[in-house]
Amino acid sequence: MPPPRSGTARLGIDNPIANGYLLAVWSEGCAGVQDVVLAMLAKEPAHGYELRRRLRDALGPLGDTMNAGQIYVTLARLGKAGLVTSERADGLPDRPDRRVYALTPAGQQRVAGWLAEVSWPKPDLTEFHLKLVAAAAARLADPVALVDAQRREVLRRLRDTQLAALDRSVDPVAGLLLEGVVLRLRADLEWLEACERMWADRDRTGRKAQQA
Repeated sequence: MPPPRSGTARLGIDNPIANGYLLAVWSEGCAGVQDVVLAMLAKEPAHGYELRRRLRDALGPLGDTMNAGQIYVTLARLGKAGLVTSERADGLPDRPDRRVYALTPAGQQRVAGWLAEVSWPKPDLTEFHLKLVAAAAARLADPVALVDAQRREVLRRLRDTQLAALDRSVDPVAGLLLEGVVLRLRADLEWLEACERMWADRDRTGRKAQQA
């Protein structure tokens, strides 16, 4: 009898490197994960079980790797930081004791700041991807607009780096680092263009479905 497949494997991610990477994002307590949880609560307050469902729906395999215990640990940290509050609510027969979590004003400010953040590469690819998915799921911002703002910032950095690399007074060793930064930023721009195509197509498909 074959062993049970992990959450990511069930969703078609059988590559052990990719599988392990997705799991590590949660286990390392990525700051982006906390921001995603806050963004999901910005839509409306929720109890832990409902929040987990929202995350799984919005993040696909990445959300599937997060168990209920990890969500409550994240919520506890956010509560200690003064970003969320909670109160008891009527439960269900199988979950009689539930708490509903909501954003505090500080939590709302953090979500707004997270969505507006465009520094690069401070938000790595994983965090920026989570930002796009969470913004779309909670309808907090247009993912295409977020991509466009991020691309403008990357283009600015690329332009500045290319100008620095053209300076003949730069030591060749330092110039090698600048070359690496240029190549990295160009690759980031290609990925951002792929993000824009996907989210634009998704938006068009959604509008057509509403008109049908």
